[in-house]
Amino acid sequence: MTRMIFINLPVADLSRSIRFYASIGANQNMQFSDERTACMLLSDSIGVMLLTHDRYRDFISRPIGDAHAESQLLMALTMESRDAVNATVDKGAAGGGRADPTPQQDHGFMFSRSLEDPDGYVWELMWMDMSAVPPQA
Repeated sequence: MTRMIFINLPVADLSRSIRFYASIGANQNMQFSDERTACMLLSDSIGVMLLTHDRYRDFISRPIGDAHAESQLLMALTMESRDAVNATVDKGAAGGGRADPTPQQDHGFMFSRSLEDPDGYVWELMWMDMSAVPPQA
């Protein structure tokens, strides 16, 4: 069985968030979407569940934090090339996100940039040449 991960994010404006995630290549799975929830698939095994605040509260009683003011999590997503990293950041910024809220990193064999979604969640988009990874000491 292929393991899957679903990242559940509370969002202030569901339509805006759907547009943002679609802009970076996610496909909406309508089978698991409704007026309060959108399932956005980044791959066959990675889903982002966008939940309106009232829907998110169905699952948890703690207050919903403000990702613009506090760091709650940092998600990393691999890309197939440096060019794909740059293109995805550009598309996400054009789709309502903010490019590079954290510093770009370039270690030669690994390159990453970050993208903040409209609700303040930061995605680290990265490419790594596994054949060039330094050996473990």
